[in-house]
Amino acid sequence: MIPYEDLRLSNKAFEESFKQAFADFLDKGWYILGAKVKELEAAFAAFNGIPHCIGVGNGLDALTLALKSMDFKPGDEIIVPSNTFIATILSILQNGLKPVLVEPDIRTYNIDPGLIGQAITPRTKALMVVHLYGKCCAMDEILAIKEKHGLKLIEDCAQAHGARFKGGLSGTFGEIGCFSFYPTKNLGALGDGGAVILRDDALAKRIRRLRNYGSEVKYYNEEVGVNSRLDELQAALLLVKIGSLEKMNAHRRRLASIYHTGLKNDFIKPQLHPDYLDVYHIFNVRHPKRDALKEYLLKSGIGTEIHYPVAPNRQNATRAVLGKVSCPIAEEIHATTLSIPCSVCHTEDDVNHVVEIMNKF
Repeated sequence: MIPYEDLRLSNKAFEESFKQAFADFLDKGWYILGAKVKELEAAFAAFNGIPHCIGVGNGLDALTLALKSMDFKPGDEIIVPSNTFIATILSILQNGLKPVLVEPDIRTYNIDPGLIGQAITPRTKALMVVHLYGKCCAMDEILAIKEKHGLKLIEDCAQAHGARFKGGLSGTFGEIGCFSFYPTKNLGALGDGGAVILRDDALAKRIRRLRNYGSEVKYYNEEVGVNSRLDELQAALLLVKIGSLEKMNAHRRRLASIYHTGLKNDFIKPQLHPDYLDVYHIFNVRHPKRDALKEYLLKSGIGTEIHYPVAPNRQNATRAVLGKVSCPIAEEIHATTLSIPCSVCHTEDDVNHVVEIMNKF
């Protein structure tokens, strides 16, 4: 059996270093917002070439706190892609803001810059773009729209650690970049975790306060904050892995190249373009008989996933807010996409075998 993901195998190379990191953590006896969180924040900021990184509880909190820090008014509109994971939209709703769905480019699965303009109204305050599957958005066009309309730009980079567009790293184009360290991510913890990266000193100071009950000095609360602090243990474990992030991304790209060259054209594969350095958090193909393909692969001993089976506009949680929104491109993607094995736990032999089996479908 070739699983879609095996986190035990993916983390095997780090096992001894994890044990030492845990022993050090246990010995120090400091469990919340300690030295390891500060070290990881400094390391991830340095990786992205940006002044500030703030560790938070998870990727959703990163997005939610990013929006909260900007003091938007209830009902302000935030433009967001129609085919993202639900967390992106939940962060907007939890701030009392209105998500405005814009369809993706069917070739890249990222928000289509050509459709953003028609969605902008006097209430539009920000763009929340998502670098889906490990591919950056078309940032030249998006930045031009941002400047033209005076909008804020928040990047959901949960699947794009180390992804680049024309050499620029995901999360460094707008005001705030938001990351998840969920265990399956390109830089994954052994539990939940997240971070925001940014340049603005005042905004960084505020987000640090917001994540910690609105407090900068213990027991003195300046505003209504939340409890969303990256765990000290998870920070210690992430520090073990962060030096290998580029190596792990390169491994994913090698596996992806086998799919690109080996899979027959019956399968719609991710778009390749020299402006983009993809990190393949997900290698997805599209096929009109997706469900039959998934079942065929399972019977052949190959695990797959669907990211994602239900488009956000079809979710029960969003229908009351969004109303009857038509998103045919997103719905086509959600109905035909299939994620196939492409992780640190997989070998080139694994992927060659997947190609062989898929080409017989």
